Amino acid sequence: MRALIFAAVIALSGCSSMNPLNWLSPHKMEIQQGNYVTEDAVAKLKPGMTRSQVRFLLGSPLLADAFHANRWDYTYSDIKQGKLDKNSNRLLTVYFNGDVLERVEGQAQPAERPPLTASAPAQEVKP
Repeated sequence: MRALIFAAVIALSGCSSMNPLNWLSPHKMEIQQGNYVTEDAVAKLKPGMTRSQVRFLLGSPLLADAFHANRWDYTYSDIKQGKLDKNSNRLLTVYFNGDVLERVEGQAQPAERPPLTASAPAQEVKP
C-alpha cells in the first residue's frame, strides 16, 4: 500500500499544478509603506496654506529632510506577493517658502471611491 502511495506521489510530482511540493508555499503578505495621499486631499491644497494646515490635510510627511527644510516628501509603495507593484509606487513633494505652501509636485493616489455622477436626470416624486 505504501509503495502505491509513493508511486502516485512520484508520478504526480511531474505535473506542475499537482506537485505536492508547491502546496506548501509560504504566505506572502501585502505590504503597504508610506503615506497614502489621495487626489482629493491634494486638490484641497492651496498656495499660501501653513505647514500645520498641510499636515492636517496630508498627514505627517514620511521624509522631512534636515538639508531641505522647505520640502516634504510623501512616498507610497505597495508590495504584493513579494513583488513591488509599479502602478502604486508614488512620490508627492510639497514645497514651502518659509512657513507657507508654495507648490506641489508629483503624483497622488486615485480617490478611494469615485465621485458620484448623475447618469440620469433626477425625477420628481409626486405624493
